[in-house]
Amino acid sequence: MKLTKCIHWVSGALLLLNTVACSGHHEESIELASEADLAGLTLSCSAGNYYEHKYSAREDVKVFACNTETDAVQAVRQGLADVFVSDEVVMSPEAMEQLGLKMALRGEESFDVAFALRKGNVQLLSRLNGFLSSAPLDEIVAHWLRDSPAVAMPDAVLDEETPLRCIVCMNLAPVCYLGEGGQWQGMDPDLLRRFAASLGRTVEIKFQDLGSAIIALETGQADIVSGNLFVTDERKAFVDFSDPYYACHPGYFVLDRDSKTHPGLRSRLIMNFVQEGRWKLLVGGLCETLKITLTAILLGTMLGIGLCAARRSRRQWLRSAAGIYGTVIQGVPTLVLLLIMFYVVFAGAGISASSVAIVTFALVFASSAGSIFDTAVSSVPKGQTEAGLSLGFTPLKTFTGIVLPQAVSKGLPLYSSECVALLKSTSIVGYIAIQDLTRASDLIRSRTFDALVPLLLITLVYFLLAWLIRRLLNLVLVK
Repeated sequence: MKLTKCIHWVSGALLLLNTVACSGHHEESIELASEADLAGLTLSCSAGNYYEHKYSAREDVKVFACNTETDAVQAVRQGLADVFVSDEVVMSPEAMEQLGLKMALRGEESFDVAFALRKGNVQLLSRLNGFLSSAPLDEIVAHWLRDSPAVAMPDAVLDEETPLRCIVCMNLAPVCYLGEGGQWQGMDPDLLRRFAASLGRTVEIKFQDLGSAIIALETGQADIVSGNLFVTDERKAFVDFSDPYYACHPGYFVLDRDSKTHPGLRSRLIMNFVQEGRWKLLVGGLCETLKITLTAILLGTMLGIGLCAARRSRRQWLRSAAGIYGTVIQGVPTLVLLLIMFYVVFAGAGISASSVAIVTFALVFASSAGSIFDTAVSSVPKGQTEAGLSLGFTPLKTFTGIVLPQAVSKGLPLYSSECVALLKSTSIVGYIAIQDLTRASDLIRSRTFDALVPLLLITLVYFLLAWLIRRLLNLVLVK
């Protein structure tokens, strides 16, 4: 009953916040005749892209930089910004109608769009440029951007053992989006599949933000990065670009006050979880989160026992090594350690991202668990050990039969808290292209632009998982 009341309270609070956040817009739609009309307005865009740099130089325009394009759209819908600026192709007519937006202005600038490859990968770049020169680009672009008939995919025998590793930095139709059955669709995935087929290879597509994608490219974790990437001199210093396959213009999107789109809760639930089988993303993300969390706890507990033994060893060098290990782990943010392990330590080792995450979280958990075990054992009075030995018990029997049960009882609350903390920490694994529960929610939000419903659901899921972990540990370890 208490849990049900808590869920209803959280749901009601978030719905209220969502209602308040969506108020306070301009009463009328903003009209733009040119970029000069942006004076005095707040522009939202994704951080680090061309538009942030361009408009940050204008003193009469305020820039609201967001982590993703989806968040930039939400900034306009929630009144935090007046105009969302991005590439003209990132908002389909269906998406604009669904979100109550419209394109107020199409910029005059034109930008070449191309694929990014690792510096020095001359052979792959040559093959890609050769493919682009012979592919029916106009027909493919027209199909995805102007609803022209689809172009048949060429038949080819594909080698599944050496896939073309691709990273996309966008989840917006019609350029690149996660569609039915969890398959990447859109103009960019279509071209990537055709190119891979020309090489006789399958294609492996993952989603990452642009910064992480470029790091993956530089460290050999990926072959190609796409997502409507502009060719700029600054980017050319870090990656090689293919020949352009499309040219686009800026698009300036504002709220459409004439829109009558106001989906109810039932429509939003269907849109977020039923359409295109998006519930499967959450199930897969939940399984990934549980796999990483439980395996890291098990491995970290075993390592923590070893660290506890090292801390209590009579050998000075073992105690010093354990102390240094704990100091280093506690002094480095978990995200930074995860990135170092993935992009540096295990780069090119052929180890999956999930395995790297498990190892990283196990190392972090071991440091905390070792300290907890050491403190719990030390809290048991020495007289208990002396009493057991005086009764004729062996040191091992004394520890397992007398000291350990008391230590478990004293250390369980802290150990349970660390397990829950580890569960919550796994939400950062999306930085290395792991589709966990949080990343699954992000992917759904990127498609539906509904921030409330997916975030509310995973909030409840994490809460329930944390509660279950505590309950299970109490049942298993407390007699």
